[in-house]
Formats: sequence, C-alpha cells, structure tokens
Amino acid sequence: MFACLATVSLSAMSHIIINPYADLTAGNWVRGNLHAHTTASDGKLLPEELVDAYAKLGYGFLAITDHDIHTSAEDHQSLDDKGLILIAGVETTANGPHVLCLNGDNAIEPSSDRQAVIHDTVASGGFVIPAHLNRESHFDHTPIDQLRLWDGYEGIEIFNGQGTSNPGSPYATAKWDLLLTEGRRVWGYANDDAHGPESIALGWNIAYVKERSAAGLIDALTAGRFYASTGVTITDIMVDGQRIVLQTADADRIVAVGNGGGRLAVVDQPTIEIDVPDYTHYVRFECWGRGEQFAWTQPFFVK
Repeated sequence: MFACLATVSLSAMSHIIINPYADLTAGNWVRGNLHAHTTASDGKLLPEELVDAYAKLGYGFLAITDHDIHTSAEDHQSLDDKGLILIAGVETTANGPHVLCLNGDNAIEPSSDRQAVIHDTVASGGFVIPAHLNRESHFDHTPIDQLRLWDGYEGIEIFNGQGTSNPGSPYATAKWDLLLTEGRRVWGYANDDAHGPESIALGWNIAYVKERSAAGLIDALTAGRFYASTGVTITDIMVDGQRIVLQTADADRIVAVGNGGGRLAVVDQPTIEIDVPDYTHYVRFECWGRGEQFAWTQPFFVK
C-alpha cells in the first residue's frame, strides 16, 4: 500500500492505541485558521476583507478573534462568508494570559480568573485554546505551571504565526509534551494570529470534516481529527494494532515523539511505519519539510 516505508520496530507489548484519525470516511480535509484580528481591535483589515483574503487562498474555515470583542454567529450574518465556515470567537486579552474562546454563544467577561473564563466558555457551548504560550523574551506568556493549574481547555497553540516576528518563540511543542507526559489530553493547533495581509497563511489546521457546517467542523477540531501545519501535507494515516503508518507528500524527515518529548524514531523520508511501545503514554509525529515547513499530528494515546 505504501511505497518506500521506513519501518521502526520497538519493544512492544499488547496495548491499545487510541487513534484520533480512526474514522476518515465520508468526509473531506478542510484548511482553516482559528486566530485572526480585524479593525474592530488591532487588525489592519475589515472583517469582510479578512474573510475575502482567506477565501482567495482556498481556506475552508475561519474564526475572527478580536481582542475582548466577541464576533458571534449573528455578526457573521452581515458578512459574505465566501464559502467559508465562520466560527464565533474572541481572544480574551485583558487581565491575564491570552486565550482563544471559540464557538461560544455569548461574550465572556475577561476575568483575571482565566479558569472562570474557560468554564464560562465551555458552559456556553464553546472551547478554549491558550494562545502564543512562548511569546515574550522569557518565553513565558503562559508558563507551564499556569497550564497545569487550568482545566477544561481543549488544546494549546503549538505554533503562532505572530511569534515569527515578536520576541519569544512561535513554537510551544515542549510545553505540549510536558502536558501530554503528565497525562493531559490536549490537542495542538497552528494559527496565524493574523493582524494584516503579511501574517496570513503562516500556520493552519487541516481538519477532516464529515459535515460541512460549523457543527461538523467543531466536532473535528475537538475530537483531534485534524493536524497542524506550516507547509507540510500529510496524505495518509493508518493504525493497525500497535503499528502506525504515516505518509506525507513532502516531508524530508519524520520524528516520532513520546514521553517527555523524547524521540522514539527518526526517518529521513516522507513515510514512517512504527510499532508503538507500551512504555510511552502517547506518540505524536513531527513532519519536517524545507525551511520552517512542518506538520504535527495530534497525539495517539497509549493505554
């Protein structure tokens, strides 16, 4: 089925792999961004200009997340969606670390108690993603100890496009691995944090959507049925017992990552096949392309 497979066999006992990509049938892969700003806060584009810019690039979904200004489903009715699935959203900014509150029914008070913000967003039907964790010169916009204290958020931004031009780092995979190693089941998202044309299409999420609607998209984004990318394309994912096969169109290297961010396997080709050992709580894959082009799968949990 797969040509030129690199097979890595590790000591493996009988265990169960929880596969977030288990049901890739009767649907389509859709590209989108969950973090973008307009002139309603500190962006350069009007809402309709922002939607148009993403539509022209072939995106399938977008969340407008202005700072402490909630863009609701009702607000979307005044926009030509250009065929995009538009997700209600706000970046809660005042009084604490920034968090994306998505798909909620109403505006959430930007309380300094971010746990209350998370709770209220989830209670209103939404989900939360802490944003740009390693922004600031000390990589501490949201310290790991804060992430450990919070509960109920869906995942974290593992890539933030604005981080490529701000102090700190655009990447937060080390914090992701710490949380995963400690047993937290959180997904990893890549977002633009777009503030203008220059910060569009820096990082995105490719979701497998069974129903082309907001509900169908949210199902994929909260079930882990997506991967994050800055340029590499994943073409196939298969799990057979304790074996995972991953194929890409354009990766030069694939790294299988487990407990503590340790490397379980590395292959310098676009496809990997690995027998997952039972000594890791999870395995995720980083697919490296040219330059700063990457793709990150969601974690496969081991039990």
